[in-house]
Amino acid sequence: MQQNVGATDKRVRTALGAVLGITSLGTLGGALPLPELAAPVLGVAALLMLGTAATGTCGLYALLGVDTCPASVGESR
Repeated sequence: MQQNVGATDKRVRTALGAVLGITSLGTLGGALPLPELAAPVLGVAALLMLGTAATGTCGLYALLGVDTCPASVGESR
């Protein structure tokens, strides 16, 4: 699969994934007053954000035709 996540998008996804992961762990530990169901949902969302940031590809972007990666030199888009 071709990379379709740009550098700024990766930074945002990494930050959002970290916040979601910390919130999930806080919910599991009882430090945050969220429903128990929120912990696994937030955890999965955090893993998806961090996974797409690490690989540089987003399946939803591919389906929608979105590409935040800049074109390489000599490559036309």
